[in-house]
Amino acid sequence: MRNLIALFACLFVMSTASANDPPPASASAVAVAKPADAAKLPSIIPSIKPAISPAAAAAASAQSQAIKEAEAEAELSAKIAARLAVMRANQAARAAAAAKARRTAEARQREAASIAAAAPPPVKQYHGTHWSYEGETGPANWGKINADWAKCGTGSRQSPIDLRDGMKVDLEQIAFDYKPSAFNVTDNGHTIQVTVGSGNFITIQNHAYELMQFHFHRPSEERINGKGFEMVVHLVHKDPEGKLAVLAVLLERGKGHNMIQTVWNNLPLEKHDTVSPSIVLDVNELLPQKRDYFTFMGSLTTPPCSEGVLWLVMKEPMQASPSQMALFSRLYPLNARPIQASSGRVIKESN
Repeated sequence: MRNLIALFACLFVMSTASANDPPPASASAVAVAKPADAAKLPSIIPSIKPAISPAAAAAASAQSQAIKEAEAEAELSAKIAARLAVMRANQAARAAAAAKARRTAEARQREAASIAAAAPPPVKQYHGTHWSYEGETGPANWGKINADWAKCGTGSRQSPIDLRDGMKVDLEQIAFDYKPSAFNVTDNGHTIQVTVGSGNFITIQNHAYELMQFHFHRPSEERINGKGFEMVVHLVHKDPEGKLAVLAVLLERGKGHNMIQTVWNNLPLEKHDTVSPSIVLDVNELLPQKRDYFTFMGSLTTPPCSEGVLWLVMKEPMQASPSQMALFSRLYPLNARPIQASSGRVIKESN
């Protein structure tokens, strides 16, 4: 638009200048000019030089400026177009990269979903604390109740076992160092447990274990060549490193047992309560006259079923009266874990 205006202005100025010029002299007039007039020609000729009026100069300047502006505008437009082209290229590259990343992510998701579908469901971790000897919380499910009790279901050295086909050897005699001690009687909800004072030990193969507590099971958890017993007493010992040794004394029906009666006399009135008598208890009374035994490596017979326990099962049973056994059965008629697989363990017994 500016270029058209400038062009019209130039045409207007040029037409105005043509109208103001004097008319040309006729040929006859020039021919009859006097010599004196000829003398004046030199002063007239210089004035014939083309003169540019201010309006024409202004128009030319405007035209030049318009051309420069047009060139600048064209250059700017070219730069803008080039910049837009670069931006569009970058945008297209980003869009392509995003699409590629999306396709990659979708492919990974499909692959993960395929793997997850093919994989077995994860094992749910349980952290229960309640266990029993029957039903859903019974021995068959102990390993599923709490993840820390997994050995109850997967261990290869579990107790109790059926003691048969033992290797008869000259076993070292167990050295007993029990003495009358203070004691507590607790009904822990699973059995009757008796905790004794410090200073009661057994020693085997020059290794000493201190008696921590003893408790009762009905029927006996251990069997000897397939034979079970009415009850069993487990005496739990521990060495300074925390390793356990459990001495098992089997009980059969017979005459009354004085020490067991002392424990029954001090039973708590409520479960999870403890009674602390003012008398002492001599654990030696639990031991048979003949000290021959079976030995093998096993586990605890209650959760968490920890393995690495040294078992010492006395071959000769002790006796308790039917009334003493009936009293315990009123509290715990069944609190024995079933027999576990021996899994090729070495079982040794005294000759």
